[in-house]
Amino acid sequence: MQVSKRAQRIEPFYVMEVAKAAQAMAREVAHTSEPMIFLNIGEPDFTAPPLVQQAAARAVAEGQTQYTPALGLDALRERISRWYAQRFGVDVPARRIVVTAGASAALQLACLALIDSGDEILMPDPSYPCNRHFVSAADGKAVLIPTTAAERFQLSAEKVAQAWGEKTRGVLLASPSNPTGTSIAPDELRRIHDVVRARDGLTIIDEIYLGLSYDTAYSQTALALGEDLVSINSFSKYFNMTGWRLGWMVVPEALVPAVERVAQNLFICASTISQHAALACFEPESIAEYERRRAEFKARRDYFIPELEKLGLRVPVMPDGAFYAWADCTEAARRLGVEGSWDFAYALMQRAHLAITPGRDFGTAETAHYVRFSTANSLPQLQEAVRRLRALLG
Repeated sequence: MQVSKRAQRIEPFYVMEVAKAAQAMAREVAHTSEPMIFLNIGEPDFTAPPLVQQAAARAVAEGQTQYTPALGLDALRERISRWYAQRFGVDVPARRIVVTAGASAALQLACLALIDSGDEILMPDPSYPCNRHFVSAADGKAVLIPTTAAERFQLSAEKVAQAWGEKTRGVLLASPSNPTGTSIAPDELRRIHDVVRARDGLTIIDEIYLGLSYDTAYSQTALALGEDLVSINSFSKYFNMTGWRLGWMVVPEALVPAVERVAQNLFICASTISQHAALACFEPESIAEYERRRAEFKARRDYFIPELEKLGLRVPVMPDGAFYAWADCTEAARRLGVEGSWDFAYALMQRAHLAITPGRDFGTAETAHYVRFSTANSLPQLQEAVRRLRALLG
């Protein structure tokens, strides 16, 4: 059977390939003194808080399990709207909010609704690999622009203007970013959007880690810039509902009918049970718990990154959000007698039973020298990881 050219263009998700190898080794070492520690997947170790779990059980018990509108439950769209007003002081009408089957579905809907065959979308290198594949699946082309630590591994207005060509349709950004945990400074984001707007382009921004910002200088939503952009968000990270597969997008009002048509055909609707459960995310008790957890994520970052630095794993930009450390492993790899982040990651897996993610997934601009650590694990797990790294690297 012949595979489509579209499918052939999609590269493997190497994060998951490494995860499979780590899982296989984990089974082998499960009963040893050093079972596998997983710092490779960006998934909070927290689960949905009690009110959310109770709301899900109540929805099942009461038979609230049938299809919802493709745009999502009106009550949930209203709750999200109020969250923007309360947390960010931004007016985002519920009619512009589309509830989706995770942020991945939101990105797919945005790309299918806005990108035509041959359109080019600019994005930073490094960046989340699936973003470029969503563009490719819509028959567009992702154009990766190398970024530096001095730029916080983010695009600048100057680079966007320089890279803009005849086929450029817009930009796809992430703030905070995966894999770096860095955000775009608000003034720079405004300048980028001005460049895009002047060329009648589109700005899509992934804000799924926005709730996990640790620095007020970067904690504002891009929606404060106006209505002519698309923001992607999720219940997975800040709201700790990864497997519930629920997200949302905010789009210009004129785009809602097109997104609704595509969503009706591709997804029908997001999970009904997850939507009813998510209503409880915005209760004061739940928000208080999320904020406690956000403080714990920050404490993990504040412990772990200085320890990496001591071991020669340099993190050139302190992440201001999310739960990642983007570390240069050049020196550490040399100590182990290996070269590049791919071999370094496998050396840690084999010699220290520590799973991390090599930079290969995230682009080509110096990514062979970088690895991504996830700090979504508990502090005791991070402390044990540091102990093993210290024993291995000296």
